[in-house]
Amino acid sequence: MRVAVVILNYNGEHHLAHYLPTVVCNSGGADIIVADNGSTDNSVTLIKRDFSTVRLMELGSNYGFAEGYNRALAELDEYDCYVLLNSDVYTPEGWLEPLVARLESDPNIGVVGPKILSDADHSSFEYAGAAGGFIDYLGYPFCRGRILSTLEKDEGQYNDAREVFWVGGAAFCVRKSAYRSLGGLCSDFFAHMEEIDLCWRMQLDGWRVVVEPKSRVYHLGGGTLAANSPRKIFLNHRNNLAMLFRCASPLQRAVVAVVRPFTDLAAALSYLVGGNSAGAKAVFQAWREFIAWHGRLAKERQEIRGYAKSNPRYIYKGIIVLRHLFGKRKFEKLL
Repeated sequence: MRVAVVILNYNGEHHLAHYLPTVVCNSGGADIIVADNGSTDNSVTLIKRDFSTVRLMELGSNYGFAEGYNRALAELDEYDCYVLLNSDVYTPEGWLEPLVARLESDPNIGVVGPKILSDADHSSFEYAGAAGGFIDYLGYPFCRGRILSTLEKDEGQYNDAREVFWVGGAAFCVRKSAYRSLGGLCSDFFAHMEEIDLCWRMQLDGWRVVVEPKSRVYHLGGGTLAANSPRKIFLNHRNNLAMLFRCASPLQRAVVAVVRPFTDLAAALSYLVGGNSAGAKAVFQAWREFIAWHGRLAKERQEIRGYAKSNPRYIYKGIIVLRHLFGKRKFEKLL
């Protein structure tokens, strides 16, 4: 299986200088490619000067995470699988081989993810992916090792390889045929939630999504947008609503339509009380744009439901926010 490790970069000169050497040293057998999303810093100069073995693709503009990757991977016909890797990920020796081996072990696996730990604290899980992700019935993501904002320490409790609902986009090992058959990431999302949306569509199309903890990587996180950035809040809320409209069953959509306005209003109020008025405004902006997208989303939903062969197994039938409020803040045996 021929493998390409593809790093999408936008103004990430500092991250590339720090993390790319470990990718080059510890990704034996794979080609390393940096796809530059129209950076205005010295990223391109750095790659050309210091990383002669790395292939550079200059995309010319900032197309965002989703469309940037779609454009880059469309030019990489010679590979069997792609590893979408964030520029702020430390990859230790032996990180890549278990992912590829797991993908090769079953032709029905569409994507494999590693255990993702925090590069700020190697003993703790990282927010976006941890040891494999899930969603609840309202569409809120959570992980083995992370419930809402509560992160667990990695004590080997999630070292079993298993099917999950989604794996983190920071290190996303995907079969080319699965990626291309579904049209890749949803470019309208720009960034955030696009990997969960793709994993959902993969499952509807009959592919398996698997986490392989024999592989571990360390993600810094927040390299592009801070957690409380209004832009990040906007993208997360808008894209989550769009994903649910596109992919969810009729019953789940009905529940979401009734309950989510109230939970998102509560989220907006919490931002306001916390002094983040721009974050509260971003929630309402997300709803406004989601509603404006309805016509387009309805057509996309019809296409997605048209090829759906099966329903995902790993949607938590409860509400993860309520579970968290009642003090149940570890994944344990939730799913």
